[in-house]
Amino acid sequence: MNLSIENFLFIGSVLLFISIIAGRTTHRFGIPTLVLFLSIGMLAGSEGIGGIYFDDPKIAQFIGVVCLNFILFSGGLDTNWESIKPVLWQGITLSTFGVLLTAVILGTFIWAVTDFTIYEGLLLGSIVSSTDAAAVFSILRSKSLALKSNLRPTLELESGSNDPMAYVLTLVFLGLVVNQDQNPLSAIPFFLKQMLIGGVAGMVSGYISKEIINKIRLDYEGLYSVLVIALMFITFTGTDLIGGNGFLAIYLCAVYLGNQDLIHKKTILKMFDGLAWLMQIVLFLTLGLLVFPSHIVPVIGIGLLISLFLIFVARPLSVFIGLIPFKMKTRRRWYISWVGLRGAVPVVFATYPLIAGIEKADMIFNIVFFISLTSVLIQGTTLPLVAKWLHVALPVSAKPKKPTDVFLSDTPKKIKTEIEIQENGYAARKKIVDLAFPQTAVIAMIKRGDTYIMPNGSTEIQPKDILIILSDNRESLDLVSESLKQEVPV
Repeated sequence: MNLSIENFLFIGSVLLFISIIAGRTTHRFGIPTLVLFLSIGMLAGSEGIGGIYFDDPKIAQFIGVVCLNFILFSGGLDTNWESIKPVLWQGITLSTFGVLLTAVILGTFIWAVTDFTIYEGLLLGSIVSSTDAAAVFSILRSKSLALKSNLRPTLELESGSNDPMAYVLTLVFLGLVVNQDQNPLSAIPFFLKQMLIGGVAGMVSGYISKEIINKIRLDYEGLYSVLVIALMFITFTGTDLIGGNGFLAIYLCAVYLGNQDLIHKKTILKMFDGLAWLMQIVLFLTLGLLVFPSHIVPVIGIGLLISLFLIFVARPLSVFIGLIPFKMKTRRRWYISWVGLRGAVPVVFATYPLIAGIEKADMIFNIVFFISLTSVLIQGTTLPLVAKWLHVALPVSAKPKKPTDVFLSDTPKKIKTEIEIQENGYAARKKIVDLAFPQTAVIAMIKRGDTYIMPNGSTEIQPKDILIILSDNRESLDLVSESLKQEVPV
């Protein structure tokens, strides 16, 4: 079945609807929704009951890159700096040196047990060297896993920031496969250029984006989310244009923005959360359509061998070696090793050899797809079980939350106070976003005369306004006082 303009939207929306409904059902049985999305794509494909013929790696790669932009940006926005600061160097080590170790260890193993050349083995190892942000974010959050000792921030930081390293390694070894006379040391300047420019561009773009979002005046609240999408793609494409790593740039840009005061920040965060889920579904459906199940059958044996080696040898070795400089209990290192989920990102990266037309491109793609599938099935389904077995899980109350509890959990605060803004006070006639209000407090409501206003970042405070403030503790009230430049009653 070939997709035409007339039936494209209908078929796409039906697949999307089926994915969402089936995902809600299968989640109760512990089946990762990402596997479901892949399965639906395969069933709808040319060898499934849907009969939709799709065999265009270029289109799949384009869709994959667009989806990864949203997934990484959303993950960055949701990254709390205070939570990742204690584990920053562990996360950076795992997302750089750990990825390199995984690629080298696995690539060498592939070279030893197959007829792949060393560069082809290292290319395959590089493609599957990073943990998948979409898989880790999706499974950890959907299962509401509560983990001890900063394990969750470490895992989310690693998965959100290690795709750039895997991307660079994939390009490097693909270049060596295509041009085997090339000096391997020539890849070092390329790597340094990609990471350095990508890092600087991400932080600079984050600062500029914040100024644009807070200074520009838009008539409609919804346009601020559209503005952020535009800034995200400008960051990615602009960084790539000057020779940097676009994936690293957008992640760092999003982390910076997520920890700043922005106009309509809550709206932006909720919109990107929904878009990230949409992009995960679209990405997995697309990759499910691209794969031909009959092509996977011949590589099941070697694929399973490589997958098991990655899960039980290469990933643990890279984690234990990479974390040698840090103090961490052995069982926590084992759990980080186990959450080495491979998902859609390696399959997207596997389209690069297909487009380059190298000899073993089809075999590499099918092996990578099989590795991703087995990783999510084996590791994704057992995360809660392994967490309990290794004693790294925190007890979670089984009592269901009331709707009011869910509402209040958005801004859980302990102290409530009110303050009237002075006629010539510092805060008078200023926007809330310009006050550098502390993260540990929130202006829940403004009483202006006889009316009550639900504020946002663009709300301008007027003289005689009474601010109803909720805060975490008495210390945060001191920060509020500094922000408003007047005494806050306790």
